Amino acid sequence: MTLILPKNYHLLTEIERSRVKWVTVPEAERQDIRPLRIGIMNIMPLGETYEFNLLLPLGLSVLQIEPVWIRLESHNYKTWEPGHIDDQYVSYSAATKDAPLDGLIITGAPVEHLSFEEVDYWDEFTEIAQHVRENTPNTLGICWGAFALAYLEGISKINFEQKLFGVYELENLDQNHYIMGAMDDAFLTPQSRMAGMSDTDLLLARDQGKINLLAYGPDSGYSIFETTDQKVLMHQGHPEYSSSRLAYEVIRDAEDQSVPPVHNFDPEHPVNRWRMHRNTFFHQWLRYCYTQISLGTGD
Repeated sequence: MTLILPKNYHLLTEIERSRVKWVTVPEAERQDIRPLRIGIMNIMPLGETYEFNLLLPLGLSVLQIEPVWIRLESHNYKTWEPGHIDDQYVSYSAATKDAPLDGLIITGAPVEHLSFEEVDYWDEFTEIAQHVRENTPNTLGICWGAFALAYLEGISKINFEQKLFGVYELENLDQNHYIMGAMDDAFLTPQSRMAGMSDTDLLLARDQGKINLLAYGPDSGYSIFETTDQKVLMHQGHPEYSSSRLAYEVIRDAEDQSVPPVHNFDPEHPVNRWRMHRNTFFHQWLRYCYTQISLGTGD
């Protein structure tokens, strides 16, 4: 429906070109509509160029969305444009000082090769993730964000010998689920990762009653899963990626001998075959957050 954005936001041209409606904060206040405050912990390299990948599916929702960009105080955003973090991002404490978040998205991060305890912002991340789990309807982790949230639930990460890279088919495992019930029996999603959670560990966690397994692919394993209390949702892939974003990564990694040829995707003719999965996944996730707030079960 509508995104609430600053009038000087750097991606407004792309937002308008995609026919996503937006309003400024003063305009939103005059409308007197209670927006969903969705926190976004963006830890991607060159993160300011990545933001649109999340804003587009959020902006296509029928709900009014206020993106709240969250910074980690202990993280050095060294690949970002100078000043962007200070201009557009706030600490988690500042983001939740006057109003709670209605959902939190945690992006991927270029630290897959490190153990979690080696990540310089791990202590801060853990504190935030635990607070969100107790006070917010749902936390959505993407790629490394999914790994980190799964690790906090007691599931170990494994590093791959070769990058999982390309567009892969997943099988829908739960057609009665609040998200998966709106999905096709099989659908495509991008994967771009050097690590993940092993199928063996995920199956064990399921049998122990810790998680529900939601989607599986023969090449990418159990890619989507959630905690059984439905407070944490994890997608090991990159459903938010545009075709241009995936093509950029193919070009970026072309000289890296450890990266295999991209699977099921032509960067010279980038065709998006996962758009419906992206839109439905985020739309249903937002709907779930909204429903939990409406029912008063968000904390």
